[in-house]
Amino acid sequence: MTTPSLRHDWQREEIEALFALPMNDLLFQAQQVHRRHFDSNKVQVSTLLSIKTGACPEDCKYCPQSAHYHTGVDRERLMAVEKVLHEAEAAKAQGASRFCMGAAWRNPKDRDMPYVIEMIKGVKKLGLETCMTLGMLSAEQAQALQQAGLDYYNHNLDTSPEFYGEIISTRTYHDRLQTLSNVRDAGMKVCAGGIVGMGESRADRAGLLQQLANLPKHPESVPVNMLVKVKGTPFAELDDMDPFEFVRTIAVARIIMPTSFVRLSAGRETMSDELQAMCFFAGANSIFYGERLLTTPNPEADKDQLLFTRLGIEPLQHDGYSDDVHEAVIEDALQEQAQPVRYYEVS
Repeated sequence: MTTPSLRHDWQREEIEALFALPMNDLLFQAQQVHRRHFDSNKVQVSTLLSIKTGACPEDCKYCPQSAHYHTGVDRERLMAVEKVLHEAEAAKAQGASRFCMGAAWRNPKDRDMPYVIEMIKGVKKLGLETCMTLGMLSAEQAQALQQAGLDYYNHNLDTSPEFYGEIISTRTYHDRLQTLSNVRDAGMKVCAGGIVGMGESRADRAGLLQQLANLPKHPESVPVNMLVKVKGTPFAELDDMDPFEFVRTIAVARIIMPTSFVRLSAGRETMSDELQAMCFFAGANSIFYGERLLTTPNPEADKDQLLFTRLGIEPLQHDGYSDDVHEAVIEDALQEQAQPVRYYEVS
């Protein structure tokens, strides 16, 4: 029995079998994997700012910023560079190590790129990691963002290929995969995950994770969002997702993408401290910090700090945990034979 290398050939049946494990066995396995690759009591903290809000032409059924639905979200122009940098300074003062900027666009226009590039450069000068989510990117746009110094680009797959048509009609699954390819080819890190609780099946959740794990390189960050039901969207009246199923999703993501940061993203506002603690035990090691995620609520910063104190968790400091150090930890873990991780075989 040897320590497995990173895999990119996961079969749907294997992933569904992990979901079906008794909870104690699944969490035990996920915790073993987590400890091999990360400090189990460190959590990476990011802040997300909406730099352009509302009037998005896409018809994502979960999104309050879609122009197709009436949700009370006002249309706002692209935020001034100086205001973005002020928000980044405040985020750093509150303990964030990564600053993420999101714009409600189908794709950025050429006229917007100079302002976006100035935002990236300014946030980098503050000593923060930079991340953006601007919709679809061409290869040329991805190159421009990389040259400006952008560290991460977020572009979620949302769900499985089979369920995708129930979510959105204005953008194809291939469009999303192509943007991820453009980002990776440009030399940036990938932040890609999805949303659960949209009425999908467990097989769809397995399908989403399969798509992510079988990319040529695992995303460095994998946000797992719990649907935030917003009045005016088609998904406003869906039933709540079983919280244990959410924990299972986190654990399976950790097992099949062992070196990725698995992030608790949207939906934490309604999660109990106990549920969040279970997610950290299952392998989540990143959160969004602050009182809002684009247009939806998020736990107040003081509440997160108190939870971290109660759990003995500390924010991961960007300056003290470079990419080179992370890569070295990964390499050592993959070669380590003394404490092999047991992977359950699927017949």
